[in-house]
Amino acid sequence: MAGVSLQELRKSYDGKTDVLAGIDLEIAHGEFVVLVGPSGCGKSTLLRMLCGLENITSGTMKIGDRVVNQLPPAERGIAMVFQSYALYPHMTVYQNMAFGLKVAGKDKAAIKQRIGEAAAILKIDHLLERLPRELSGGQRQRVAIGRAIVREPQLFLFDEPLSNLDAALRVQTRLEIAKLHRQLDATIVYVTHDQVEAMTLGDKIVVMHEGHIQQAGTPLDLYQQPRNLFVAGFIGSPRMNFLAATVVDAHAHGVTALLNSGETIRAAVDGSGLRAGDSITLGLRAEHISESRSGSEVFTGEVSVVEHLGEANYLYVSHEGREDVVIRGDGERHVAPGQCITFSAESTAFHVFDEKGQARRRLRPGNMVSAPRGLVRSA
Repeated sequence: MAGVSLQELRKSYDGKTDVLAGIDLEIAHGEFVVLVGPSGCGKSTLLRMLCGLENITSGTMKIGDRVVNQLPPAERGIAMVFQSYALYPHMTVYQNMAFGLKVAGKDKAAIKQRIGEAAAILKIDHLLERLPRELSGGQRQRVAIGRAIVREPQLFLFDEPLSNLDAALRVQTRLEIAKLHRQLDATIVYVTHDQVEAMTLGDKIVVMHEGHIQQAGTPLDLYQQPRNLFVAGFIGSPRMNFLAATVVDAHAHGVTALLNSGETIRAAVDGSGLRAGDSITLGLRAEHISESRSGSEVFTGEVSVVEHLGEANYLYVSHEGREDVVIRGDGERHVAPGQCITFSAESTAFHVFDEKGQARRRLRPGNMVSAPRGLVRSA
């Protein structure tokens, strides 16, 4: 296996507009990196550049110690698993997995050994004599992964490999890919639009938007300390609640803000550089909001929609016709649309974004002078 280094990588089709605008990214040996972002952000283009299916406009791409800018796909030491299984319909599973090795001139004994080992890992050794049409979708995807494994590549590339599977198979295959990564100690670059896949599979998540990397880090880093409004709104389901506000007071130990609806709250973030009167956006995740029926600072809102998930309810709570705030509530508690409820959040749960959408550093109780509770209703 090998690491990957991308330096000032650019891709332009017309010489004017960059599809990828100066990508800098380091991928360590054995790391599982997930590229996420909306359609058109450049994640699939980046993957295709890694495997040699797209030319590089400028910049440097290294796989291991080699600059591979001009190398054809066959010489890069990569294997790619596509969204479509791309299996030869007239060949058995064994023949599909063996095809690339035969083209590479491997002897029959080596081919048989590699296929046997890969099939055992993927639990498809009993399917080797079947044709693709005799397999389920999940089995076909495992064959496609097995075909990649037998090549013993330096780098595995996955392009939305689970998109064609139903929900149950997607979960099962996701677990198999995670186990496979641990077994092979493989370097993997994985493209998906599914946040659950990204959060559960990746050692590192790279969030892309309009050809730029918005933030790269561990799943918890991106979830707990998003760098900007885009990352905060993209990572997490349901998306983070955003509330427009104005700074009343700000210093290194917190920000006091006035919501458009008239409530004043305290956010435990580093407010250095913010001034009274600045427009900011407060962020608050659904699971960090608590339903509360007592206390001196209690606010009410009206439930407009309830989504029942069994273990939890998602409550969409509005006030004075403003945008709903989503609350993750107790699944065993019955709440009906039209019902008025109270809810609150700790000051440490709030995120603050300045006028340019950049996040302020959140404070933890240990490095706060005080951590008063902030209560909020929908804005």
